[in-house]
Amino acid sequence: MSTDVLICGAGRTPFGRSETTGRQLAVAAVNAALADAGIPWSRVRAAFGGSDSAGLADTLVAQLGLTGLPFVNVKNGCATGGSALVSAVNAIRSGMADVVLAVGFDKHPRGAFDPRPEDWGLGAEYGSDGLMVTTQFFGMKIQRYMHDHGITSRTLALVAEKAYRNGGLTPEAWRREPVSAAKILESGMVSDPLTRFMFCSPGAGAAALVLCSPEAARAMDGTPVTLRSAAVRTRRFGSFEVFSPWIPGGTLTSVSRDASAAAFEEAGLGPGDVDVAQLQDTESGAEVMHMAECGFCEDGEQERLIASGATAIDGTLPVNTDGGCIANGEPIGASGLRQVYEVVQQLRGRAGERQVPDRPRIGFTHVYGAPGVSACTVLSR
Repeated sequence: MSTDVLICGAGRTPFGRSETTGRQLAVAAVNAALADAGIPWSRVRAAFGGSDSAGLADTLVAQLGLTGLPFVNVKNGCATGGSALVSAVNAIRSGMADVVLAVGFDKHPRGAFDPRPEDWGLGAEYGSDGLMVTTQFFGMKIQRYMHDHGITSRTLALVAEKAYRNGGLTPEAWRREPVSAAKILESGMVSDPLTRFMFCSPGAGAAALVLCSPEAARAMDGTPVTLRSAAVRTRRFGSFEVFSPWIPGGTLTSVSRDASAAAFEEAGLGPGDVDVAQLQDTESGAEVMHMAECGFCEDGEQERLIASGATAIDGTLPVNTDGGCIANGEPIGASGLRQVYEVVQQLRGRAGERQVPDRPRIGFTHVYGAPGVSACTVLSR
């Protein structure tokens, strides 16, 4: 990176159901991040943020303070938070500002997401035929992957079992009760091979980060974490994504492979250097596939690695130590920044009962959103 970027403050709210509005949750997360950095809102020189359905991020200034700073709204599906973070990083690199806020928040009603096909460049018939139901896409994608690479349904259950176990160690998580792999397998089929307890749920929550230049960071409280890289990519031809109206034959491309490779190249590190990772787990199959797509194993190796406990908190590659989306739920705008918040706490050694042992030094985050957007970061202490 031409200019180092440090995360000096990180805050989040509890995720789940809430009577509080999405905007109120966002303000709470921002104030927590500011307090963590030891600065007032007036010290922030630019901000980027967004939500999918809880309002416009720039209107938060009505509660935070009318300081006149540039505040840019970001909307990029589940990658909204990651995209806001990349924008904040670039603002510091360019010299636009030395202290920048990234915030993501949302509040969704009960039930599945209900996007309109017209908003995604698709005909109305795509929705009337039932293809806007995201659970179908996730089921089809992991079904094909399991067939090609020998992954079993028990592995999917073990991913969710780990998520609920880690959620029980995370005070802000929504799902905090342990659930056995056997119960997960028996929880009712939603879209073969994915059962009810293998999915995350739409919910409410917010997360925020204060990013700083090295000079600004020296005047702040707390323990800064270095953001080594942040990359966003969109799908290339040959990808199989949410709301894909068709798929070509042959070898598939992957936006997650592209984004993670770009993040590692920029950081000058590789997957083997990572001590703790956060991977998008909209459902169990997503975590399995993203382990390979982000370079942490070969396709098919997940079966052995997950069974051995390698992705547990005390394993060789802890994944989704806070329970991920499965335990936290998914407020779309907040998920990517929740991931970074968790890695920041792990690298600081402040993750409490879920702390990865042996003082992790390198962290990685990956978020994926429709219709084929991925944002990845590499962090170090």
